[in-house]
Amino acid sequence: MLRALAQAGGAVGDCADAALWGLSDDELQASLDATHVLAQRLATVQLGLVRELDARGVAVAQGASSTAVWLRERLRITGRSARQLVHLAASVDAAPPAVREALLGGAITVEQGRVVAETIAALPVEAGPEVADKATELLIAWADRFDPTILSRLGERVLTHVAPDLADQAELAALERATERAEARRHVTLSEQQNGQVRLSGNLDTETASLLREAIDPLCAPAGEHDDRSPGQRRADALGEVCRLVLRTGQLPDNGGDRPQLVVTVSLDELVNGVRAGTLETGARLTPGAVRRLACDAAVLPAVLSGDSQVLDVGRQRRLFTGPLRRALVLRDGGCAFPGCDRPSRWCDGHHVQHWADGGATALGNAVLLCGYHHRLVHRGDWTVRIAPDGRPDFLPPSWLDAQRTPRRNLYHRRC
Repeated sequence: MLRALAQAGGAVGDCADAALWGLSDDELQASLDATHVLAQRLATVQLGLVRELDARGVAVAQGASSTAVWLRERLRITGRSARQLVHLAASVDAAPPAVREALLGGAITVEQGRVVAETIAALPVEAGPEVADKATELLIAWADRFDPTILSRLGERVLTHVAPDLADQAELAALERATERAEARRHVTLSEQQNGQVRLSGNLDTETASLLREAIDPLCAPAGEHDDRSPGQRRADALGEVCRLVLRTGQLPDNGGDRPQLVVTVSLDELVNGVRAGTLETGARLTPGAVRRLACDAAVLPAVLSGDSQVLDVGRQRRLFTGPLRRALVLRDGGCAFPGCDRPSRWCDGHHVQHWADGGATALGNAVLLCGYHHRLVHRGDWTVRIAPDGRPDFLPPSWLDAQRTPRRNLYHRRC
């Protein structure tokens, strides 16, 4: 075998030294196809070697904890690649002989071979060898037209083609197993990062994921022509808006007798002047801009501190735009008042045109409805909001967008 591999290596060297510029377009394409097929065939030989080494326990005999660890060191590949190599070798070894023959013949790629092997391994026991062989033959035929991803999806319904009487029962059983695994592995983790961020990670079962999508999808569309957020940023903002809506309903369970509320610790002078960060109950820090934005229309418990940071008084919960004032604001603006935004009123916060910490009144003549995205945009200061003589909000764009700063209005909710 070593002699054959040495000869193959010599042939590869000859190919590497060939002058590619002298090849025609057809020859280049044919050479590319040939190298791809050869690479897949050679990879199949490597999988056989890995499987034999693993079966003999060579790695453990040489002091390694596993074949994957041994491969990582010997081949200088990542641990993940080494584990995938061992797993793939085992899958191909356990597959019907036709899979290995197709791999060695170049009829399928290694990735396609993995899909076929795993699909056959997942067939119900009652399918039997004859059905497994038919399914293998069909999948190999499909591999001539479909990439591994599509082939995997087709494999989920392969029994429909080769054993229709078993298909429905097998699909239901597979779905139940998948549901049980998803429910057992469901979790959400919030991890504090050192860069002012919190990493959100986890797994959801299909039902919960569908609920999440239904909740955030209406909020994931770009919020007007000036929205330059990426899709991922829009999803993150939508999740935050859903949480704000839920907190606004007041329907969440009590926590020690209190409804959920946001507690931000900051001195009154610091809040008014916007020069210091605020502190949440978790210890996380918020920028002055974030604190002032939350103070517009959130359930906030202001903790008043003395000069030596001793708590002097904790105020009562205040939701600044509620009741008749909130209803009047909704009737006037209809939804987010920022030009071009289609967010409905239930997704919006009340914003003080002159911030309440700066002496602004909590009144209709000093208020405007803004969705989460445009609330943040306005607080950054590029856009200016004012209440026009007719009582409706006007938005003045930044000078870099419109040198004349011509006032603009939202015509989506109100045609005036």
